[in-house]
Amino acid sequence: MMADEVKTGEAAENQVAAKGAEGAPAATENKRGGRGGRGGNDRGRGRGGRDNRRGGRNQEDQGEELIEKLVHINRVSKTVKGGKRFGFAALVVVGDGSGRVGFGKGKAREVPEAISKATAAAKKNMIRVALREGRTLHHDGNGRFGAGKVTVRSAPAGTGIIAGGPMRAVFESLGVADVVTKSVGTSNPYNMIRATFQALSEQTSPKSVAQRRGKKVADLLGRGGASQAEAKADAEAIAE
Repeated sequence: MMADEVKTGEAAENQVAAKGAEGAPAATENKRGGRGGRGGNDRGRGRGGRDNRRGGRNQEDQGEELIEKLVHINRVSKTVKGGKRFGFAALVVVGDGSGRVGFGKGKAREVPEAISKATAAAKKNMIRVALREGRTLHHDGNGRFGAGKVTVRSAPAGTGIIAGGPMRAVFESLGVADVVTKSVGTSNPYNMIRATFQALSEQTSPKSVAQRRGKKVADLLGRGGASQAEAKADAEAIAE
């Protein structure tokens, strides 16, 4: 009798252990599944939100296509106890090719970072310039900054951009196709760019002058000896 009771007790213990072993993996799988499900959903939402934000930024950047031109990079060094520390200064011109242009400068330890800073500064400081027929300036102009003197002149179709280095980058970004320029006094790109922007900021169009004086564009254009028909035709052809 004692032997039969011992065997019965051992069988019962084995059955309980087996049931516990079978239930343990199921509980573990449920817990892991629950955690995985929650984590997966949270991560999916987070990534989706980030992707949507990035997509929105890319669409905004693609909405306005700008022409970026690197004009000059200057490397400077500072001697310290452990050696030399190098830095870079970048000058960038940005324009939309249809009458808006700006310039900016940036400084950093690395060239790409300096260029990105200069580009951001140029986008913030863009100005609008009135163009005749969308290809050249309305009238001649002069600009000066420091020792730099700049002269800009309108030109007939087919002339092209007759300008050097920094000034060429400005007119290409602005969208000017025909212009004649001259720089005297300095070859410093910073001074040349600033003098060029001063000359461009003084550009006016017949339409703006007529609005300021309360007259018609044809009346202003007809004072140069042209007939009323020619003045009217020229007034209709003027584009900002």
